[in-house]
Amino acid sequence: MATGLTPLASPEYEPFEPPRQSYFAQMATQSLRAEVHLTPKPGLVDEANNGAHHDMDLALFEASIDAISPWFDRFIEIGRQSAKLAAPVSLFKARPCGLACERAMFAATGQINTHKGAIFALSLLCLAYGRLSQQRSDVTPTLLTDQVAQMTAQLVLNELQHCTEPMSAGQRLFQAFGLLGARGEAASGFATVHRYALPIWNLAMTKGYSQRQALLRVLVSLMAHNPDTNIVSRGGIQALNFVQQRASQILSHLWNDDDSLIMQLQQLDMEMIRHHLSPGGSADLLSVTWLLSRFPQPSTTHPFENSSQPIC
Repeated sequence: MATGLTPLASPEYEPFEPPRQSYFAQMATQSLRAEVHLTPKPGLVDEANNGAHHDMDLALFEASIDAISPWFDRFIEIGRQSAKLAAPVSLFKARPCGLACERAMFAATGQINTHKGAIFALSLLCLAYGRLSQQRSDVTPTLLTDQVAQMTAQLVLNELQHCTEPMSAGQRLFQAFGLLGARGEAASGFATVHRYALPIWNLAMTKGYSQRQALLRVLVSLMAHNPDTNIVSRGGIQALNFVQQRASQILSHLWNDDDSLIMQLQQLDMEMIRHHLSPGGSADLLSVTWLLSRFPQPSTTHPFENSSQPIC
């Protein structure tokens, strides 16, 4: 699996050419494309610039997505095959495939980590979908993320709290700052997405916003609330505080016209590039949000709705 989780002794998985992708796998792939092409994204690779990254660009991300996407159906199938077993067993069985997917990414990018966190998050959702497809007929965001929470319930305990010699960046940041990172977000059932991102998406949809308009606002909300370990690893806790404060300022005027929002995002982009800060964790959660938004959701009222400005 991803995010530097400890590899398990396991058989090797070789690259393969799968049949036509299933709907869920297609949506997982599209979630990555929706994220990388969304512009402007402060500190991140997009259609305007390479953000805070000197070794990445849009073409590299597209190559990475092409390498990753064939593996999504494999994760779904593992979920199906292990659906009658305890949820953590699905995760255990998927680890070799996760490591193989990472190897495919690194081979396509010249050993540059473009999507390690996204592989972790999306592979878990593919596993969850596979399990649900064998257990029941309906699929909702809550059912999917409940499955993820069950599969990853012990990751924080086993790989963060009981880790005496930190090896991965996530383990080091947990010991230094108590940040749970991708493991904690997964174990919470993507609580940040449910609490902050999906309500923004749903409200934007009810207002008739385009996907781009909605995703830009979702990204602002994620940057304001997500304790992004990518930012902390680059600039420390002070950098995280800076990014969250700046995003919160934009969030307070979230429903202003698009021109105003884009100008603020472009300004923040320049600031984050100058400080070499990239909200990669929020980018991963943006992909998760887009994927979950493809499925039926309960109606949600967002706290900013009453203070919204005229629709642009």
